[in-house]
Amino acid sequence: MINIKDIPTQRSVLIAGATASGKSALALDIAQSGGGVIVNADALQVFGGWSILTACPQADDLARAAHVLYGHVPYDASYSAGDWLRDVTPFVTGPERPIIVGGTGLNFAALTQGLADIPETPADVRDHGNTLTLDALLAALDPQTTARIDTQNRARVQRAWEVLTATGRPLADWQDDTPPPLLPLDACTPIVLNADRDWLNDRIARRFDLMIEMGALDEVAAMAPTWDANHHSSKAIGASELIAHHHGKMTLDDARAATITQTQQYAKRQRTWFRKRMRDWNAIALS
Repeated sequence: MINIKDIPTQRSVLIAGATASGKSALALDIAQSGGGVIVNADALQVFGGWSILTACPQADDLARAAHVLYGHVPYDASYSAGDWLRDVTPFVTGPERPIIVGGTGLNFAALTQGLADIPETPADVRDHGNTLTLDALLAALDPQTTARIDTQNRARVQRAWEVLTATGRPLADWQDDTPPPLLPLDACTPIVLNADRDWLNDRIARRFDLMIEMGALDEVAAMAPTWDANHHSSKAIGASELIAHHHGKMTLDDARAATITQTQQYAKRQRTWFRKRMRDWNAIALS
């Protein structure tokens, strides 16, 4: 098992793990013990508006170490792994060592394996994709692409569909034509947190209650007037349920139960992805 005290203070660090597994706390420990700037690699924490619901670092943590790429994208904007790779580049190549932390495996794959330069999706293609069911999106994909993505993650499936529709080339083809990575694994210290299922499920439930105590319902009330389920930021787990509660269409208990179940299901998919794709990372078992 890796000891964070043994990590060279100038060496870049990557921290991946399922939601609620303690990634941010580990990043803070490393930053405070050896220096560095904490860089967000989570696909939803980049958006403004959902700071509490997406478990972004709050004031106390922000005061302990520098944090970047949190909440820097407007809530109604689109944002891809390619956008994130462009945004993270100055911190990877800058003078201060980055501690890159998140639960989005696609971002880490783009960083350490490279990312194809796929043209931006036209708005009309994305709008049409928003009207299709998950099954319809999947039915249009080629087997090679389907085998590489999380077929239960609508955002990933729709992205693959958009690439195929807009460019005429399957996503797998684009991925096979990929430039060298910005930060290869052998040039950094990659850490993946392997959390026990029951231990993590309990933390997920307790974290939802903590979010409510921290003001998640006020956050929902502020976002409700501009709510659009098609916004990328609206994919934050629990957002649609708490919006429904805000409008009197769902009890808080029902919203809580649905959000916790969805988060636990998402964490299961994350753990599966990490086991398959991050076998060369330094694993830390949590239970």
